[in-house]
Amino acid sequence: MKKFILLFIVLFKTCLFAQNTEYSIIVKDIETQLPIENAMVVILKTKQVLLSNEEGKVTFILNGASNVQVSEMNYDNLTLRWATLKEDQFVVYLKNKDNKLDEIVLSKDNPQKILQKVVANSIQKLSMPYRLKVYVREFFMLDNKYSYYNDGLVNFQFSGSKKATTTLLVEQNRSYGLLETDVSTDLRGYNLNNIMENYSNLNYFQPVLDAKAKKEYDFIIKAHPNNSRYYVMNITPLDKLKKGLDSFEVIYDPEKKIIVEFSCSLNPVNNAEITEKPAIGSKTITKSFVKVNYRLDGADYYVLSSNEEIAYDLILKEQVKNIQVRNNFVTTSFNRQKFTYKESDVFKEKTLFNKQNKILTKYWDISGFTATDEEKAIVSSLEFKL
Repeated sequence: MKKFILLFIVLFKTCLFAQNTEYSIIVKDIETQLPIENAMVVILKTKQVLLSNEEGKVTFILNGASNVQVSEMNYDNLTLRWATLKEDQFVVYLKNKDNKLDEIVLSKDNPQKILQKVVANSIQKLSMPYRLKVYVREFFMLDNKYSYYNDGLVNFQFSGSKKATTTLLVEQNRSYGLLETDVSTDLRGYNLNNIMENYSNLNYFQPVLDAKAKKEYDFIIKAHPNNSRYYVMNITPLDKLKKGLDSFEVIYDPEKKIIVEFSCSLNPVNNAEITEKPAIGSKTITKSFVKVNYRLDGADYYVLSSNEEIAYDLILKEQVKNIQVRNNFVTTSFNRQKFTYKESDVFKEKTLFNKQNKILTKYWDISGFTATDEEKAIVSSLEFKL
């Protein structure tokens, strides 16, 4: 009898471990055979959301049976049945919607007024109380060399009626220098509360919402080339040579009046045009790019992912240092319930940079983000330090 019970326990444990299976999917365009970046993969059983990297790859662990949905706004959605999933890496092909629309949309409303309505409505929906669990990571480069890395699994509690404010709690994090020399004095990370509040309150749009912006920007609305549900608004400076002005691309739902995705990039300063010698300690921005995706899932509307990059030259007495910072957010869980916490649990620093490491699990394996081969090599090199 004891042998039978022992055998049963062994078999039971074996079944449990067998259920935790790792899968890899590569999402490609069925016509071009090219990988599709930022395709959304949803594990329907757990509602876990993952995004494909620039190689089109997504890796996830599935406990038990679950269908998997793959989608991207330019392509038809595809649901993979659990029975068809293979443990080995396999390719999923999406079919382009192929609407091929490139028509300018005519409206009785001024495009800027349309933008004002869409932004206001999006802010209102994003300011509703809820919480997000977010995987955040940052790569730092100094003079074109990867120099520092940090990531973490954090919780943002959103509150406010007309404007979102966030409370931040850090579950786990890690932070490592990648060079033998200490470069921490040269690097500054993004303020995590500020960056999430900027995404939720759409602060990036302030320069183009003012009535005076009509004299500086051109607003053009077109039908989305591949998705008839959406419009694309391009906002570009009328004076292409004027410095310090952003160019925007806004993808939005004209019926629901919400933003699906936006990106903005700064027209960088051309060093050849600078006549005055930059002051010591000054910064000259060479690149600034932001791209944010939002998800509407029934009544839930929230920040899904973001990619923000900035590069600048730091002018020193004897040299010029080029510093680059790349920040990514990926939402791994949405919940309307508030979490409970003590005031001492609230993270009141600006960034995970140089925060003492707190590693309880390999949280990056379920982050929703799949690294590229180059990024994976960097991150994998850190694991021996754990």
